[in-house]
Amino acid sequence: MSPRRPTTKGFARSSTLLQERIRKVSESRGFAESRLLTQWAETVGEDVAAIARPVKVGYGRGGIGATLTLLTTGAQAPMLEMQKEQLRAKVNGVYGYNAISRITITQTAPTGFADGQVSFQHRTPKPAPRVPDPESVAEARRIAAPVADDGLRAALETLAQNVLSRSKR
Repeated sequence: MSPRRPTTKGFARSSTLLQERIRKVSESRGFAESRLLTQWAETVGEDVAAIARPVKVGYGRGGIGATLTLLTTGAQAPMLEMQKEQLRAKVNGVYGYNAISRITITQTAPTGFADGQVSFQHRTPKPAPRVPDPESVAEARRIAAPVADDGLRAALETLAQNVLSRSKR
């Protein structure tokens, strides 16, 4: 019987090629379980993943009870502060035991300011633009009609549309 021929023809999955590098990088930041990094959104939920990301796991002298550091923007920090215990429970679920005893929140990365320059805006969808009410548009044109300057009239129409649409809400 002839030896089995490889079916990959010299190719390997990208996950197997990168697995060792991902493990080394994640361990350098204290993440013994890289799944916490790669599946962050599934672990904590899309709403938290949109405003925060894990940057470091620090271990105390005894080695028991690590501290997870989360990076977020200033406006989101109070919301995360109130959710610390729920987040800690979800993260410890990934480890399978109480590996994380504390969660700290930072607005800059613990290794320096360059790592902390992260914008979480790309993950949140922008609201759809409002379609102006035809009545408001007609009323705004009527109000701004006596103005002779085209630029000023357009600006006044826009202002009138905004005021009229707010008063209808």
